[in-house]
Amino acid sequence: MFKFKYVGLFLVVLIFGILFIPKIIERVKTNSIVRNERSQSAKPLQYIVLNGQAKKVPEFTFLNQDSLFISNEDFNNKVYVVEFFFTSCPSICPIMNKNMKKIEEQFGSRSDFGIASFTIDPDHDTPSVLKAYAESYEVFSQNWHFLTGDKEKIYALANNGFNIFASVNPRVAGGFEHQGYFALIDKNGTIRSRTDQFDNPIVYYMGIDQEEVEVQEVDLLIEDIEKLLKE
Repeated sequence: MFKFKYVGLFLVVLIFGILFIPKIIERVKTNSIVRNERSQSAKPLQYIVLNGQAKKVPEFTFLNQDSLFISNEDFNNKVYVVEFFFTSCPSICPIMNKNMKKIEEQFGSRSDFGIASFTIDPDHDTPSVLKAYAESYEVFSQNWHFLTGDKEKIYALANNGFNIFASVNPRVAGGFEHQGYFALIDKNGTIRSRTDQFDNPIVYYMGIDQEEVEVQEVDLLIEDIEKLLKE
C-alpha cells in the first residue's frame, strides 16, 4: 500500500517537472518574472490624485547654474525629473546625482526632456557653486538645471508642492536632511508614477541604490520616462 503511495507521489513530481520547470526556466531567461513589488512596468503610469484632481507641479522661478531664471513654464511640453539636494551633502546626494547622471546620459540630448535639481542650501549653493558642482559631474547639458533662490520658497516647493521632506537640521551630517526621491513629471506638468502590486501609485522613485533588489528604481524610472516621452 505504501509503495503505491510513493509511486503516485513520484509520478506527480515527475509530471510537474516535465510540465512546469521548462516554463519557469524560460521566464527567468526572458526576465518575465515580476522583479519586485514596485515594478509593475506593464501598466500605464498613474496620476497622483488629491481631492479629486491630478497633482500638478506648482509655479516656481529660480536661478540656475548659469544665473538664468528658470520657471516651471520652461518645462512645458517636456518630461522632466525633479530632486532636492545640496552640494555639500555627505550622504545620499552623491548617490542620487550619480543615478541622475545615468538618466541624463540616456535622455539629456532630447529637447523634450529635462531635469530640475533644487538645492535646499541656497545660502551656500549660489549659481557659481552649482556651476562647479555640475561640472564635477560632467554635466554640460542645457536640459539639466541646478536651481537656487529664496530658501522659504524652495522649502515650500519641496514640503508642500511635492510633499518631499526637506529641513534644516544641525544635528545631522551636513546640517540638512531630506528624502532621496525623484519625482517624474509629464509634458502637462502633472506628477506621474507606476503602480505597485496593489495598483496604488508608488508616487516617487528612490534616487538612492537599494540592497537586495533585482532592479534599482532608477532603472524603473528610465523605463517610465520612455513611456511618457511617447505620449
